[in-house]
Amino acid sequence: MLETKTRIALVLLLWLPSTLICPSLAPAGETFLIWPDLAPGETTKQVGVPMPADGKSDPPIVRLKDVTSPKMEVFLPEGKSSGAAVLILPGGGYNYVVPNLEGSELATKLNEQGITAFVLNYRTKNTKEGPHWKRPLADSRRAMRVIRSRAAEWKLDPAKLGLVGFSAGGQLAAIHLTNEIKAYEPIDAIDEASAAANFALLIYPWQMYDKKTDRLIPEIVPDEGTPPTFIVHTHDDKSTSLGAVLFYSALKKSNVPGELHVYTTGGHGYGTRPRNGSVIHTWPDRAVEWLRLRGLTVPN
Repeated sequence: MLETKTRIALVLLLWLPSTLICPSLAPAGETFLIWPDLAPGETTKQVGVPMPADGKSDPPIVRLKDVTSPKMEVFLPEGKSSGAAVLILPGGGYNYVVPNLEGSELATKLNEQGITAFVLNYRTKNTKEGPHWKRPLADSRRAMRVIRSRAAEWKLDPAKLGLVGFSAGGQLAAIHLTNEIKAYEPIDAIDEASAAANFALLIYPWQMYDKKTDRLIPEIVPDEGTPPTFIVHTHDDKSTSLGAVLFYSALKKSNVPGELHVYTTGGHGYGTRPRNGSVIHTWPDRAVEWLRLRGLTVPN
């Protein structure tokens, strides 16, 4: 009898999810490198070096520099999935990436709406010579192709894949969306998938405006082929909102659905967090409304 009970106990132990046996073993989400070996042109596989905390932010803001091997983390909805997903490109001026403030914190909010999210730690600067968006552009295109090629595995609709960019990631996303430049040579079957986004969110996109020409920088060329885009900026952002305004204007002229919010205060680099003297932290609510109207969230 004892032997039989022991066998039953062992079967139950093997069957039970690891989170019930030991909560500390709960999976945080799949994390993987987007290139099968070295990224194009690289000689090292460095996933990033953490920079010292500023001691002011709560929770602390994570900053990773010296990224040569891009890594992507998957955030899956706990409940029903809408079939939509976003690839999130954090900011950091291409010097580093900020995967929590401008990545996972939005990912969890979108998960609540049934949207799957992927946060990409793309490659950071390795030289003073630019343009610094070239290597990250190869990474963002590769990441989108990885997502689309594995859409069935994550129960995603390949026609509902969006791109979200914060700050420098916003500039990168805008180039990805509007420029057909070939970022890298295909290396495997994954690169047969499309890197196109079906919708986009640009959150305080950085340096899209060229003061000398009073236009968008040459690499950003919105037209009728640009996907519907939601844009957030602030009036007091030193990385001027004029780029956001010009991007929206181009969407309007091309008859592409768009939505632009320019808040009076909030500055730059707030992610989804509150700022004193501002209501900028409410922008995710506006974004969710926009996503819901486009049928990208789980119905209420």
